[in-house]
Amino acid sequence: MKKMIFLGWLVLFLAPAVCAQEKVEGPVWNVGDKWVFDREGPMEVTGRDAQCYSVKFSGGIFSKDASGIAIFERSTLNVKYMLEGDQRKEYKGFRKKILNFPLTLGEQWKDLYQRDEFIMRPSSGKAPFEYRETFQVLGWEEVEVRAGKFKAIKLKYVIHPIHMGHAGPVALPESKAWYWYSPEVKNFVKCQYEKGYIEGIDERGARENWELVSYELRK
Repeated sequence: MKKMIFLGWLVLFLAPAVCAQEKVEGPVWNVGDKWVFDREGPMEVTGRDAQCYSVKFSGGIFSKDASGIAIFERSTLNVKYMLEGDQRKEYKGFRKKILNFPLTLGEQWKDLYQRDEFIMRPSSGKAPFEYRETFQVLGWEEVEVRAGKFKAIKLKYVIHPIHMGHAGPVALPESKAWYWYSPEVKNFVKCQYEKGYIEGIDERGARENWELVSYELRK
């Protein structure tokens, strides 16, 4: 009888811990929080209000060689806007939902956006493309990067370009990447691209894997 009571208490004790591992809530960022990556440049929180964070960035989760100030929704960390001067412009590019809190193991979500791109050369004109994105939470892993060793949740990202031509949609080869998010760091600590990864028909040059070099979290 005592053994059964003990086991019952053990189950009650462990249940919250298990749930905590299966579901990750969004972080609270503070002005001055900063993350430095080895290839993609730094990210720094420059402002916040009741709904959003303003984040100065260079590369990283955005298009290659992009930089500026992005506006993240506080509850989900979806990227909502880009700041152009004093104006907020809706963000419609890659990976605006790469973080979609709360994160739950096995969860999968999708997104898409459209843009016109040169297929061969500028003189040939632009053609419409649709990019279909799939995101999936795979599980927990211990990862070691230059900034240290962290317990991180691994996400899989798949981007599938579709040429929306006059003869109907034509699917092109998809590309994959993997991201590791650490609750301790409150951000990604690592990104790995598959060989041959490309995220835009007119993109020049492959993207390189990157990892966290250092970080500073304000209180």
